[in-house]
Amino acid sequence: MSSVLQQDPYAIPLDDIDVANPSLYETDSHWPLFERLRNEAPVHFCKDSLFGPYWSVTRYDDIMTVEKDHETFSSYPTIVIGDQDPNFTVKQFIAVDPPTHDNQRKAVTPAVSPQNLSQLEPIIRERIAEIMDELPIGEEFDWVDRVSIELTTQMLATLFDFPFEDRRKLTFWSDMATSSEELAGDDSVSAEERQAALMECLEAFTEIWQERANNPPEGKLDFITLMAHSPSFQKMDPMEFLGNLILLIVGGNDTTRNSISGGILMLNDNPSEYQKLKNDASLIPNMVSEIIRYQTPLMHMRRTATKDVMLGGQQIREGDKVVMWYVSGNRDSTKIDRPDDFIIDRPGARNHVSFGFGIHRCMGNRLAEMQLRLVWEEIVKRFEKVEITGPVVRLKSNFVRGIVEMPVVLHAK
Repeated sequence: MSSVLQQDPYAIPLDDIDVANPSLYETDSHWPLFERLRNEAPVHFCKDSLFGPYWSVTRYDDIMTVEKDHETFSSYPTIVIGDQDPNFTVKQFIAVDPPTHDNQRKAVTPAVSPQNLSQLEPIIRERIAEIMDELPIGEEFDWVDRVSIELTTQMLATLFDFPFEDRRKLTFWSDMATSSEELAGDDSVSAEERQAALMECLEAFTEIWQERANNPPEGKLDFITLMAHSPSFQKMDPMEFLGNLILLIVGGNDTTRNSISGGILMLNDNPSEYQKLKNDASLIPNMVSEIIRYQTPLMHMRRTATKDVMLGGQQIREGDKVVMWYVSGNRDSTKIDRPDDFIIDRPGARNHVSFGFGIHRCMGNRLAEMQLRLVWEEIVKRFEKVEITGPVVRLKSNFVRGIVEMPVVLHAK
């Protein structure tokens, strides 16, 4: 473990603080560093990191300022702190500016529209119920694998109308897409393994695209059908198709999966809040927003300055990396009362920055909230408690706030 993690965060010279260090997140030891930055240098320059020099934006209001000004703070060429491999560069609509961004986003949004979600809700609930009914009572198992991954993977297979029996490939590709030492510090796989997996993803979906392009849909709202029949996606090269696949797969996977696991962890850490939930299941929708705030499934988004600009009293130069740390903005005490406390009946719980803001706000946010609500409604029907019984393993990444393993035992009602 690096010496940075063992030091008193207030003993490190301010200029030397590097919150992009991925080991901080594996050990969940980033909180005091962000608190210090919010208090002493809310717009902070790190001159040297694994990802080159970058600015950190750590307060809620400053994050909003950056989000609202996509002309000055562009999402091009990428939305993560690390730069892409020049020999393996994908393009995706979240990492381009209008009008391309707006047209492509609009074309796939019907998959997560309120009308489509109302049709999906009974299907999702039924699948959640099936997963829950197969879980062992009184016997230890890994919640991440049996519940969080299985549930989100089933949902992804539905959103893409992907062969259901092969659905775990979607999880594998999602993990491979975000497993990159260059992009976010996750060194669990080699660049070669990652590229091979993503090319397999591209090949599989190219076949699906061709089949759907040749068979005009009748009211089908899956992502691939929508893309195949939209003028906005007709001139894509393979790397742009792959980039957009990755965007939609990761977007549909990480937020929900890690929030499902995170909610269990939060309630185990806060027994009085768990008791509130047992006493009153009507708190679930509000609790879901609090879980998403407290978890912050995607911890940062990067922008690149298109011109010289002042932000928070600091001079940012054209071309500088500007990193919005959602994980810090969600703990900003100038905006959120008692931000370090997990409070399931918190007033205004939806006022978090986990979904971003402005033109790049997460388009699947309502789907994520619905899935989490249904999960918790089905949990409280069946189980007195989901008890964590061993150490929780976290992902080494400064982008995805991931929970890799979480052993639990279920107590029946």
